[in-house]
Amino acid sequence: MNYREYFENTKGTGVLSTASKDGRIDSALYSRPHVMEDGSFAFIMHDRLTHSNIQENPYAVYLYIEESPGIRGKRLYLKKLREESDPELIASLRRRIYREEKKDDALYLVYFTLEQELPLVGAGE
Repeated sequence: MNYREYFENTKGTGVLSTASKDGRIDSALYSRPHVMEDGSFAFIMHDRLTHSNIQENPYAVYLYIEESPGIRGKRLYLKKLREESDPELIASLRRRIYREEKKDDALYLVYFTLEQELPLVGAGE
């Protein structure tokens, strides 16, 4: 599947779920991932609970609910590859800036590899 094309052309709502090393789960609304040239998925993160969890436990699930009739979307099972904090790279990828953000907020670009994809509903093939 061409994920770059899918996320560029399919409107919807995303939720990224992570867990700490002791299994405490967090879910947060997240924009569509950036699909990189190497096929990895990247998310821009503030230094908050999701970012903290991914430091302790490299696994995450991204749930994408399509804005369409019926219940459609994807569950993407991800594993962290690496992260970086290059402000120029992050600025070049940003799609929006939120009002509550402060100018000096730490931002991270966190890269993931896709381990498994399942449909939003059901067990898949």
